[in-house]
Amino acid sequence: MKLVAVDIGGTHARFAIAEVAGGRVVALGEPVTLKTAEHGSLQLAWEAFAVTQGCTLPRAAGIAVAAPIGGDVIKLSNNPWILRPALIEERLNVDSWTLVNDFGAIGHAVAQVPDSDFIHLCGPEGPLPDRGMITVCGPGTGLGVAGVLRHAGGYHVVETEGGHVDFAPLDKIEDALLQHLRKTFTRVSVERIVAGPAIVAIYETLAALQGTPVARMDDKTIWAKALDGSDSLATAALDRFCLALGAVAGDLALSHGPKGVVIAGGLGLRLKDHLLRSGFGERFVAKGRFRNLMAGVPVKLITHPQPGLYGAAAAYAQEHDA
Repeated sequence: MKLVAVDIGGTHARFAIAEVAGGRVVALGEPVTLKTAEHGSLQLAWEAFAVTQGCTLPRAAGIAVAAPIGGDVIKLSNNPWILRPALIEERLNVDSWTLVNDFGAIGHAVAQVPDSDFIHLCGPEGPLPDRGMITVCGPGTGLGVAGVLRHAGGYHVVETEGGHVDFAPLDKIEDALLQHLRKTFTRVSVERIVAGPAIVAIYETLAALQGTPVARMDDKTIWAKALDGSDSLATAALDRFCLALGAVAGDLALSHGPKGVVIAGGLGLRLKDHLLRSGFGERFVAKGRFRNLMAGVPVKLITHPQPGLYGAAAAYAQEHDA
């Protein structure tokens, strides 16, 4: 059957026609990306997407939303849209639908995309295990964390708030980073260290340690300088970010039961080449008495271009056994 897959974030809402069968995604059409600022609601963006298709849309929807799912009203972060689940059928003219958190959708994508949509970062070569918990974490505006429990009957996605566990510094530079962040936050979570905006604090901490005065820059500017290599301090901040991400991913895997790990998110994909050359892998396994255990955990990066849309469709297929 066909359905509309939707992935709603703070800046963009993405749509595509998907086809599912046997509880899995079998096809995902060309995505259409709309700016949320140019549409007053999901219904209006949905209707704009329908115009691009030139036909009546399927009467089913899988919708991923960058917000906690639950309650009568869902308010999105960095997006003025308000979703009322009770009105989805009426407003979108659908007969069935599934609503899932955006990182829950990523978990569904991890469970269903083919092995060709992953690249190997560290640990044993080969596919992810078909049994046990796979940890999924993705640096973006925040740090998304989910678990995918694979079992004989299929899989189950566990949405978590693992990005908000406490940060544990591992050397003097990270001690200084923690002190820098405590000037603003009483409690420093790992999201303050390994999400896109965190590069600012890392950059400023390294500058202070170096005794180098720097102009205040936003995270986009620092990332651009780090990725093009035009600023050695920004490059150092990028290296430190990769180290911290390896440590955090390893901690999350230990918490879930270390069987496999997938790095996701748009920023994760942008860092592909840097993660492979960085100390990410060494920090991932550096867990004291559990080093040998962690060395046996495969760590992958998902490279599918639209995991949110794919995962929204997969979540619908699983819930409705479609």
